[in-house]
Amino acid sequence: MILPIIFFGSALISWLIITLIRRYAGQVGLIAQSNDRSSHVEPTPSGGGLGIVLVCTLTGLYLFFVYDTAGASHIWPLSLGLLLACVGLWDDIQHVSARIRALTQIICCLGLLVVVDSLPAGYINFSPISFGLLTPSLELSGVVLSILLLISGVWWINLFNFMDGIDGLAGIQALFMIIVGWGVSAWMHPEVLSSPLWLWASCIVGATSAFTVLNWPPASIFMGDVGSTWLAFIIFVLGLLSIQSGWSTYTVWLILSAVFITDATVTLLTRILRNKRWYSAHRSHAYQQLARRWSSHRSVTLLALAINIFLLLPLVFISLLWPQWNLVWLGCAYVPLIVGTIKLGAGKNN
Repeated sequence: MILPIIFFGSALISWLIITLIRRYAGQVGLIAQSNDRSSHVEPTPSGGGLGIVLVCTLTGLYLFFVYDTAGASHIWPLSLGLLLACVGLWDDIQHVSARIRALTQIICCLGLLVVVDSLPAGYINFSPISFGLLTPSLELSGVVLSILLLISGVWWINLFNFMDGIDGLAGIQALFMIIVGWGVSAWMHPEVLSSPLWLWASCIVGATSAFTVLNWPPASIFMGDVGSTWLAFIIFVLGLLSIQSGWSTYTVWLILSAVFITDATVTLLTRILRNKRWYSAHRSHAYQQLARRWSSHRSVTLLALAINIFLLLPLVFISLLWPQWNLVWLGCAYVPLIVGTIKLGAGKNN
């Protein structure tokens, strides 16, 4: 009974806070102007992600202290996420240097890896065929795994922020990843349903759903860095916690994030290879180019949702049924997206 209360309560309170932010955005400097990175023309209220942050942080504190015997360990990710959101809000109101933002992201990801210890090793299976006791695979563990996760965490926060460039896209992606990631975990491991993390995930889904309604094309408010950096970090947190508990796998979360990882990474590498100022603002992501070509944010967002549902969702289930073929399933997820992103000219304009 508590789950629907948390979901609908979070959605309602988030919607009320975001509505207030939209009303008073101009008075506190939360108006997004059109620039070299944006895909909108008219000045639009921003910082709507603050509603998600406030609701989910307060609800998380309550759930982890009241329902979780190990709740103290989960307070740290909440605190780190709040630090990231504060810097994001500061950047939304008044520009913050890239050095401060990068340092904050590194500190938060390092802190998370210290708290979420005892992560299982990751395996890259180069062949689905076992030869007796010998299976061609590469084990990623210890310091190597920690370094890879640190780099992945910082890049994920940044690329999620880069991909929050058209109406509805970031909200839909976050909802898809959390609902499927934790829904599949509960399907495979019913004990997930009794975890406070399950309730907290439902809170995040509720709050993000309310924002997505207001951000749906044509958007009446944007998420802002306060929301995009926090949401990206919390998705990373939920992914690592589900893996740590043995409820999910690295492969599952890599498949779920394929749309965002592919577009952002291909765009970055293309700009580097073309000797462009890859670190400067631009509108050359594949999704941005497609939005201009179609003159529609809604169509591109729905396309991303369709790819998630009809390509990536089946691969998530398949990867859990035949985990020894994980490299094959990752290839099935990423290769078509890489080809499509290149064909759309990611990184070549602007």
